[in-house]
Amino acid sequence: MAKKERGIHELFAADPERAEWELWRRRPHSKSRRGFVTGLGVMSAALGANIVFSEFMPSGLIPAAFANSIDDFLIEGKNGLRVLSDRPLNAETPAHLLNDDVTPSERLFIRNNGIPPQNVVVDDWTLTVEGESVKNSKTYTLSQLKRRFEHVSRQLLLECGGNGRAEFDPPTSGNQWTLGAVGCPVWEGIRLVDVLQDCGVKENAVYVAYYGKDVHLSGDVTRVPISRGVPVGKAMEQESLIAWGMNGGPLHPMNGYPLRLVFGGWPGSASGKWLSRISIRNRVHDGPKMASPSYRIPCTPVAPGSEVPDSNMCIIESMPVKSLVTYPRNSFRQSVDKSLALHGHAWAGDLEVNEVHISIDFGATWERATLQEPANRLAWQNWDHSVRFPQRGYYEVWARAVDQNGHSQPMVMPNWNPKGYLNNSCHRVAVYSV
Repeated sequence: MAKKERGIHELFAADPERAEWELWRRRPHSKSRRGFVTGLGVMSAALGANIVFSEFMPSGLIPAAFANSIDDFLIEGKNGLRVLSDRPLNAETPAHLLNDDVTPSERLFIRNNGIPPQNVVVDDWTLTVEGESVKNSKTYTLSQLKRRFEHVSRQLLLECGGNGRAEFDPPTSGNQWTLGAVGCPVWEGIRLVDVLQDCGVKENAVYVAYYGKDVHLSGDVTRVPISRGVPVGKAMEQESLIAWGMNGGPLHPMNGYPLRLVFGGWPGSASGKWLSRISIRNRVHDGPKMASPSYRIPCTPVAPGSEVPDSNMCIIESMPVKSLVTYPRNSFRQSVDKSLALHGHAWAGDLEVNEVHISIDFGATWERATLQEPANRLAWQNWDHSVRFPQRGYYEVWARAVDQNGHSQPMVMPNWNPKGYLNNSCHRVAVYSV
């Protein structure tokens, strides 16, 4: 794999005060106008342009033009993904490559916890449904699933719970995702509820959990790398799928081929890949990666850097409201005398997005974008807008979505949590008006 470059976020994580001094030549969080002007001059020189609307720029903000750069690494069947780790394989998609309204299979991110199964024989693949709260445990072949149950297709949003982790301060452990661990392809398969009802679900059912055929990184086949799930109510929704296809073709091997779960709007870790067993539990599932702090956040807000007891950590369910600017790409150059057409997506977990707003002056003023309806429930919503820049210089396009309950993305940083989950701060794209 190619060598990774050290991005600005890594530099700040290692020694934030030194980083700010070296980059901006001013003391961190200095309130002196002289210090700010000196830093602004150095920052403008580094950007190669005058920062228009600099008076509105939040103190300590890392310009969007200085995004982490991660070298490309060839993954068969994928195109343009950036690798964060290779054991297990985890790779994200740069925002500008997510511009399609339906995410192509080759552009869907990869989030693995173990080693995917090798030499899969589809004809031999089976799915067993069992557990304390199943009335009749059954095992189906893949061909039986396809014959016995109604086929459905849904465009469903899939996002890693740690998407955006690289932006948290103080830094948190885990894959340092920027913004590309998200996608919204069309999934083909059957409804999970149809299979559950075919087996029978007892009244005491609480959780529906999965087991896959991926192997623990240690190579020990008796160890399960991950086994999570969802409350039975989520499992029974019409959009909760057992999927074998994506965008008219089979699943990619790194995205769960030949069978997986898809729970749109919830953290991707709930949507088990290489699915071989479903367990209907009479309690909250206790498989690997279910216990705190995995995929949990503080039940109440905490101060950044705090140690949080397990008793105050709650399981992540519906994902928060969020948006992406997918056109133009970061550091785009635009003629000052022309309008720039923007495009992107917005989503809000189990909810719909009500509004998307755009700013080019660091959040001082906002304009409302044109927002489309979702293709179906739990799909992202596409938005469009156009802007014109008043003079030459450096700008940032900010996008801020608001969900149907009035919850808005924070402009810079959401509540800190020990594992760096659910960063839904505004997406920022650098634009040079020339």
